[in-house]
Parts: sequence; structure tokens; C-alpha cells
Amino acid sequence: MTTDPAPEVNEHSRQAGEQLSAFIQHHPNLLILTGAGVSTDSGIPDYRDGKGAWKRKQPVQHQSFMAEDKVRRRYWGRSLIGWPVIRNAQPNPAHFLVAELERRAHTRLVVTQNVDRLHQRAGSQSVLDLHGRADEVICMDCGYRCNRDEVHERCSDMNPDFRHFSAATAPDGDADLDVDFSDFQVADCPHCGGILKPDVVFFGDFVPKPRVTRALDVLRESDGLLVIGSSLMVYSGFRFCRYAREWGKPMATLNLGHTRADDMSTLKLDARIGETLQAALDSLPA
Repeated sequence: MTTDPAPEVNEHSRQAGEQLSAFIQHHPNLLILTGAGVSTDSGIPDYRDGKGAWKRKQPVQHQSFMAEDKVRRRYWGRSLIGWPVIRNAQPNPAHFLVAELERRAHTRLVVTQNVDRLHQRAGSQSVLDLHGRADEVICMDCGYRCNRDEVHERCSDMNPDFRHFSAATAPDGDADLDVDFSDFQVADCPHCGGILKPDVVFFGDFVPKPRVTRALDVLRESDGLLVIGSSLMVYSGFRFCRYAREWGKPMATLNLGHTRADDMSTLKLDARIGETLQAALDSLPA
């Protein structure tokens, strides 16, 4: 496996890494929860700033996507720009370092709020995609499933006038494109003509219960919780912090800026992710 060069570690990250190393050595079997901050160095934008506030308009809502043609046209039209950013992204050092924590048996499960599959590509073997995966599309009527690229190419072929647009990319395959999408043709299910949707949990939808149950089962058997790169503003991730506190599990957060669990954390590290993980692994027994 080819990995990126180890990130250069500054003094602040070195100190944070030593603190994280001590936490891991005291609590060697961790549930790891990751968020958008892990993937920003791969060129995938995140949702929130260091204070936890939205950086842009909120993303598409599940109910609106299902109910309104105009919302689906806008989503798939913007996706012509945004999806290739996720598809072509490469794992960064943070992903490889999380995989190394698994290799050293410091975690049995990585629960990720990201839908980019970069943990798997970096070599993590046990990953739970809490919010699904952006590289697959499912029919909401008949359950037909296909690769996202197939729908992307169909939309591109059906809408040649939209190929020339460019815009800043946004999280989860979106883009900050503001044009008239009323003529955009959406690709429907080739089997039943139903609504095609990326196999991800949109805002306003619920994480499937079996995923939550599996993560909680592992957390219950773990020595603690390590949150990496998440502000925890979304309840789907924050719930694991609440359960960790209820069950007396120590918790460490590694994130640039504020998190919703700051007052719950045994260890709060406001530091760069890749450099801090590198310093922590350098201090841990191989």
C-alpha cells in the first residue's frame, strides 16, 4: 500500500500527540468516530467553521429531495461538478494513521460520518459508514442499486448544456452553483422509473437502526471513545458521546475548533489532525 509522506509535526501538534498517546495507552481499545475534518486535507470541503457554524447554506433535505422535482434537478445538476471531487479524492495521512491505529489493535471499529470511503481506501478493515456511501445510488421505489458514476454519466449525456459550468465544490458531492435548473433532465431508475438517490443519509433523514446498534455494541465493549475531525453538531454522531458519558467511558476529541462535546471530554485537543495523529503514533509502542 502506498501512503502519503508523514506530515511534519510542529510543537503544538507534538504536545497534543503526546497527550493523545497517553490517552490511548490508558484506554487501548477505542471506538473511533470520524467526521469531515479527517477528509479536508483530501480536498473535500467540510460543513462548519471552527465555532461549529454553517459555512454555507444547509445541504439538501431528505423530505424536499423526495417531494420536489426542482430540488432533485438542482441536486443532480450541481452534482455534475461536485461528485467528481469526491470520486477522485485520495486518502490523506490522517486516513492512513487511523488505519494504523486499527493495525495496532487500538480499535475494533471506525465509525465515520463521511460518505467518501477514504478510510477503506487507506486500508481500514472495519469501517461503519454511518451516513452511507456517496459512490452508490439506490432507487427509492424498487431498491435497484448501481454505481454513482453510471448516473453521473447519464445526467451528463442528457444535459450537455450543463457541462461547461464551474463552481466551488461543497461537501458530499454538492457545488455552489446557482443557475436555472428548470430544464435539467434527471436520470430515473432504469427498472421502474422511480427516484434515484445517492445511498447516503440526507439531512432530515434517520440513520438505519442496525448501524447505530452495531456502533453502540462496540462502544459498550470498548475502553473509551476517540472522536476525530467532527464538531459533533449533528446528533447522529453526538449520540455516541452521550452514551459514552452515560456508560462511564472516557472520551477524547481531536478537532480544529469547538465541538458539541467539549464539556464531556476527558481530553480535548484543538490541533491539526494528521500531525497530531502522527505524533501520537510515534509515541505509541509499534
